[in-house]
Amino acid sequence: MGMENKWLFPLFLSSAIFLYLLAASSKTGFVSSIGSISSVFFLPYRTATNQTSSSVFVEAKISPAQTPPRRAIPRFAYLISGSKGDLEKLWRTLFALYHPRNHYVVHLDLESPLEERLELASRIEKQPLFAKTGNVFMIKKANMVTYRGPTMVSNTLHACAILLKRNKDWDWFINLSASDYPLVTQDDLLHTFWSLDRKLNFIEHTSQLGWKFEKRAKPLMIDPGLYMANKSDIFWVTPRRTLPTAFKLFTGSAWMVLSRSFVEYVVWGWDNLPRTLLMYYTNFVSSPEGYFQTVICNVPEFAKTAVNSDLHYISWDNPPKQHPHVLSINDTNNMMASNAPFARKFKQDDALLDLIDKDLLHREAGMFTPGGWCSGKPACSEVGNLDEIQPGPGVFRLRSLVGRLVLRAKVGEDQCR
Repeated sequence: MGMENKWLFPLFLSSAIFLYLLAASSKTGFVSSIGSISSVFFLPYRTATNQTSSSVFVEAKISPAQTPPRRAIPRFAYLISGSKGDLEKLWRTLFALYHPRNHYVVHLDLESPLEERLELASRIEKQPLFAKTGNVFMIKKANMVTYRGPTMVSNTLHACAILLKRNKDWDWFINLSASDYPLVTQDDLLHTFWSLDRKLNFIEHTSQLGWKFEKRAKPLMIDPGLYMANKSDIFWVTPRRTLPTAFKLFTGSAWMVLSRSFVEYVVWGWDNLPRTLLMYYTNFVSSPEGYFQTVICNVPEFAKTAVNSDLHYISWDNPPKQHPHVLSINDTNNMMASNAPFARKFKQDDALLDLIDKDLLHREAGMFTPGGWCSGKPACSEVGNLDEIQPGPGVFRLRSLVGRLVLRAKVGEDQCR
């Protein structure tokens, strides 16, 4: 009898729960029944009464009502810079890159004749679409820029500050020269970056400086571009300096795709490292190839966002010289195989540029690169739907490259080493 009495209470309790479940499911639904039963066992439970309340149940989190809103289409902020004789190249590159979603800062340096700078300003002012959208800005007070010195870094930071002040509604900053050219449409680029983490930075980098330790890190040089109105070469001073111990040096490409969060950090420099490194690189040969790399890789918060690529196709000598090869029709196959969205450097009106316009961008001479935004007659003379993105075949090449690069970054391969 004692053994039988032991099983009576569990049997009774199980039967009661089953009957209650059956009755409740027919009246108030299964989920509310779970809430009632939970209260019997003193389990915390909250029903989702509005959008701000949360549930401990996984099913509630993955229901359609809980799906987060779709991420907004990204926007890019471009700096396109040039020097003496680059007016026509810069204008062509700007038209090939233009999209009304983006923001553009253009700059012809102080070496450019005043007539060229005034002509560029006049063209921007008179271009109907630029006037309507207001997203193309020219730095009219030109800076002196010398590639081997720190003035190119200073000019890049100047453009970043302008872009942050004018409009913060952008996600990535891209610096290009008038000798660069896109290999994909802006719709291809926007579509590819749409699904990416907005904190990613595409910046080629390595700590293996090799010969650069002796030839660039240890010598001290002065760039007259910091204080002279006319361009002249850098000159050397003594004594040489030792390698730093407060931070680790990195080097890479001068061309980058940087997240807005990193740009804000470099411009504002709330922990002073960007300013400290800017002073250090003032006397560093070819500082554009080291400043941003050294900043990002010495800040753990940003180091994990670095993707080791400049997203360019560039043909170099081995070992590389000061400047890359000028691309021609003979480079077409290698350029296409790279899947890169940008390439450099090109001569003005080279036949390869015409081929890119025709086969990759589907762009007619003197016209904007077509995209989903295009409206009006002639085509792309008016802004249609800014949320209409129509990627072409280039998106498959670009997604293949970016997907592989991002995957390598996620596993920490070749990242800030």
